[in-house]
Amino acid sequence: MQTAFTNATIYTGHSREQGKAILVGDGLIEGLVEENAIDEGYTIRDLGGLNIAPALVDLQIYGGNGKMFSSELSLEALSSVYKYCLEGGCAHFMITMATNTIEKFLKGMEVVKEYWKQGGKGVLGLHMEGPYLNPEKKGAHILSCLRKPTLEEVRILLEKGKDVLRMMTIAPEVCDEKIIELLLEHQIMVSAGHSNASYSQCMKAFEAGIPLATHLFNAMSAFQSRAPGMVGAIYDDKKVRASIVADGVHVDYAAIRISKAIMGKRLFLITDAVTEVLEGEYQHLFKGDRYTLPDGTLSGSSLTMMKAVRNCVNNVGIDLAESLRMASTYPAHLLKHGPRLGKIEKGYAADFMLFDDLLNIKEMILA
Repeated sequence: MQTAFTNATIYTGHSREQGKAILVGDGLIEGLVEENAIDEGYTIRDLGGLNIAPALVDLQIYGGNGKMFSSELSLEALSSVYKYCLEGGCAHFMITMATNTIEKFLKGMEVVKEYWKQGGKGVLGLHMEGPYLNPEKKGAHILSCLRKPTLEEVRILLEKGKDVLRMMTIAPEVCDEKIIELLLEHQIMVSAGHSNASYSQCMKAFEAGIPLATHLFNAMSAFQSRAPGMVGAIYDDKKVRASIVADGVHVDYAAIRISKAIMGKRLFLITDAVTEVLEGEYQHLFKGDRYTLPDGTLSGSSLTMMKAVRNCVNNVGIDLAESLRMASTYPAHLLKHGPRLGKIEKGYAADFMLFDDLLNIKEMILA
């Protein structure tokens, strides 16, 4: 079936368009044409003057709607997280597991495989945040499970996680160069984070091929006048990208504005969202506008991707088109597998979100 979506303001990932129609067939975008130039054979769908943009992409989310994947490792948890994502305009996400035993990571990989086998949607793959992190910057991670990797252990993860393990956050100073090379050779999206590395250590790791960093400012060596740290290295390396948690809690909005001015297209949004968990190894307590561990340590956010976009527009001062790119086009650019996402352009997946001028999600239109 071929459909032409009309009567909407279109945010393509490149530009803002009006008076045009999005042509879709077989789950892919076929093109963008003037509304008076739609070929016969297309079913017209009038979008009622709403806004339409590519569905959002979240490269770091732990849970949602009362289900935490790490705590349950179930198909139901993945389905619940997917529903949570859709409610916030996100159709594709990297399910994330925090520092734990290797056995638990391997079990998580098997659950993702089964989810896909049963036709589950939305999951791009598994993001391992840990266990190869610096204890000095552990944040909410389990100290007893943090460690330095061995080649043997990483090879097991790559073998067992083939086609599932897509992303890994590591502290570069904890990992030998051969470990980083091995991960990059297997097309793992390696992200530097939970690190106390010096500026020079970070620059060396970025030169070795690490392309991005995890949640800018949080759990990394700070920018100081005589020690620029990881933040300084991220600012200074013109190729490295970084995610940021735009909730006004993990990072002050002024810090986001300053970082955006320095980094431009290299800064993108994640939710790092969790949900309330009252038992087990990772307990997250909801406290008004944030989640914390029982000891008060800040943990994940209560964001959706569209809330992050709204915060960037209303509280940071980034225009809507660019805020949408930070939540779709830029993270999608990092993906090495799967459909082409993050733009309304010929050949890309026909996954869209419809929203009003107050940035409320009205509908998800999915291929």
